[in-house]
Amino acid sequence: MSAKNLIAFTLIAILSISAIFNPYTKQYLGQLKNGYVPASKGQDELYNQIIEAAQNYQADSQDAKIDRVWKAMPGYNGIRVDEKASYQKMKKNKVFDERKLVFIQVKPKVHLTDLSPAPIYRGHPDKPMVSFLINVAWGNEYIPSILETLKEHKTYATFFLEGRWVKENPELAKMIADSGHEIGNHSYSHPNMAHISATQMKQELSQTNEIIEATTKITPTWFGPPSGAYRDETVKIADAQGLKTIMWTVDTIDWRKPSPQVLVQRVMSNVHPGAMILMHPTDATAKSLDTLISEIHAQDLKIGTVTKLMDEERIIKLDKQDLKQEETQDQ
Repeated sequence: MSAKNLIAFTLIAILSISAIFNPYTKQYLGQLKNGYVPASKGQDELYNQIIEAAQNYQADSQDAKIDRVWKAMPGYNGIRVDEKASYQKMKKNKVFDERKLVFIQVKPKVHLTDLSPAPIYRGHPDKPMVSFLINVAWGNEYIPSILETLKEHKTYATFFLEGRWVKENPELAKMIADSGHEIGNHSYSHPNMAHISATQMKQELSQTNEIIEATTKITPTWFGPPSGAYRDETVKIADAQGLKTIMWTVDTIDWRKPSPQVLVQRVMSNVHPGAMILMHPTDATAKSLDTLISEIHAQDLKIGTVTKLMDEERIIKLDKQDLKQEETQDQ
């Protein structure tokens, strides 16, 4: 190799090495790896805006845990912006649009199913959702009205049905299930679950699940103890039968026949993200339900079944409007 060629080769090598270790070159290569191919100054600015906005919407996932006060608590997904997908959605107009940000949810490492058996009193306190728990062992005359109000608001509740009641009222039980509501186990004969034997507990739970399955084709996965009475053994026996024990956060005390105004005030003064609201098919509940749903929504809270409240899906809001989230989730 001539001296002239050697010098040229050396210069090219030096320039190549400099480019590789240049931070701006590395940033560019990283952007290319993420699917970003800048074609204009406007697109460069757009990508940078997306990167800057992404920092405002990042949150770590939170593991499920046994809380000293609230007992078993579900986890909550973390969140991050998918910069590549967001850029692809905005690049046509070359304008940053917050509503077109694409989010990816990041699952926690510990889930509710990983915890040892423990009662559940509420959902995750960061999740802007509440649940209606409707215990049914009587109050047949108010059920059609309650179902109609829930239908009007496109709202779904979790109905905990007593097994004996289902046997005596199969058509009402099917009406509840056919309306799309979740069905839970409320024991068979409404005993004090803290005082009966383990054998009786097993029978109360299994017999109820059997009659509910035979009547509605639904297999309950949640158990609501009558009057909230249980002991540790109750929770363990329920868990062994595939049932997690559900308590409540807010009690309407509707069985005391409060006025609708008192019931609404009682709930709204105590409601919060993750709350589970206990009620029964009563006149007070039937008359207050429409107002109650509207006022809960006015607090920017969703209303969902226990299953929806307990899942780890993060609800993302921009300008108080729900954003469509990507179904793809990190493991």
